Amino acid sequence: MPEPTVQIAPAKINLALHVTRRREDGYHDLESLVVFADVADEIEAVPAKADSLIIVGPFARGLGSGETNLVSRAVAAFRARWPEAVPDGIAMRLTKNLPVAAGIGGGSADAAAALRLMASLSNHTIPVSDLSDMAAQLGADVPACLISSPLLAHGVGELLTPLPEFPALHIVLVNPMIPLPTADVFRRLRAHDNYPLPELPSPLTRPAQLGLWLAETRNDLQPPAVKLVPIIGDIVAHLAETQGCILARMSGSGATVFGLFGSSGQAHQAAQVMRAANPDHWVAAAPLIVPQ
Repeated sequence: MPEPTVQIAPAKINLALHVTRRREDGYHDLESLVVFADVADEIEAVPAKADSLIIVGPFARGLGSGETNLVSRAVAAFRARWPEAVPDGIAMRLTKNLPVAAGIGGGSADAAAALRLMASLSNHTIPVSDLSDMAAQLGADVPACLISSPLLAHGVGELLTPLPEFPALHIVLVNPMIPLPTADVFRRLRAHDNYPLPELPSPLTRPAQLGLWLAETRNDLQPPAVKLVPIIGDIVAHLAETQGCILARMSGSGATVFGLFGSSGQAHQAAQVMRAANPDHWVAAAPLIVPQ
């Protein structure tokens, strides 16, 4: 049995998210500071007669593994663009460790991981720009997840500026296990023309710099999300009170809340506090993935 090829799909966190314009096509222009945490879904693949996908893990339930799954769509798109690149079929196993419809890019991260996996199996080099274009066709968040490193995102999320430096920080993620569809949150957004993000300090290397910058920002989707799922506000308040928390805020369209910490010890202690308060919530503590 050959060794499987493995790709991870890290959780995507919006540390700040400003909605700056409602476009004529109904979508919104955004500005966001995006980071990724070392807690992830995982895709394993081995050669097979035909492509297949099975989904396992704590959040596999209710996810279909057919043609509409983003992983299956990513593989199909790759094969359509480069039909001879991976001549054999692949049997994929997606371990779903991240909650679904949680504002941490789980499905988009899975699609990006599938594209990276196919590119790694290819018999010729796949241009990064072509892979990014394909990612954008799969979903607004997929290009960012293809990078999985700190970046600024503009437009609907497809215009990306990777950050060469970023402070080494730890994060706690808390999800109340209430799916929150993005469309429902945007429908309740009152202001569609908020001011943009302030300019980032350069170089951005110290946690204190980031903390001061984040204090001038917000997540414009948090207020409408809290109206839909009020416990989000309670989680933000509770996490903000834990020792060493630099900032507590909702990520993306929710319902996952994050807390930023300067050390692993503080993050794991805060995670214990949050688990004890709400044993039925999903809680994870992890370092951020930062440029080396």
